Amino acid sequence: MAFDLAPVGLLVSRNRIIQSYNQAFARMFGFEAEALAGQSLACLYPSAEEFEHIGDRALEAMRNTLVYADQRIMKRRNGELFWCRVIGQALDKLDPFGASVWVFEDISEERPVTAALTTREREIAQLLAQGKSSKETGRLLGISYRTVEAHKARLMRKFNVGSSIELMAKLVGLE
Repeated sequence: MAFDLAPVGLLVSRNRIIQSYNQAFARMFGFEAEALAGQSLACLYPSAEEFEHIGDRALEAMRNTLVYADQRIMKRRNGELFWCRVIGQALDKLDPFGASVWVFEDISEERPVTAALTTREREIAQLLAQGKSSKETGRLLGISYRTVEAHKARLMRKFNVGSSIELMAKLVGLE
């Protein structure tokens, strides 16, 4: 009963396949109870690339600490994109995705998605919002920091801001 009535979205997965989830998760993503059971978590991501890249980062972190946490843009059933705080706990460091429990919190009230972003821009926005530098972001995504800077400049235009500090404020929902 506690699982089903928790005020945050809870999900249990095996090998990135949804096993079960609670009412808050179903409401957050716009699905009926049990509609996602047996589906890949990929259906909740804006793109296949984001599913793969975030999965790679999560797998590495969970192999070290059993836990992965971030804030990312996710996709509701109706296609609407929204910012979500996600924390996952693996049961086994040797096989982190074998069985894991995830908490999802919709943070779109404090951080609305206000601009149409490409897959790469969403990935860069996610890492910048986590406080990563352009060099760190480039290393994590396998691209040069100059490419990150070019995407960052496009993000600044899309968010109509004049500085990196203003962009960060937009990305973390302070403005």
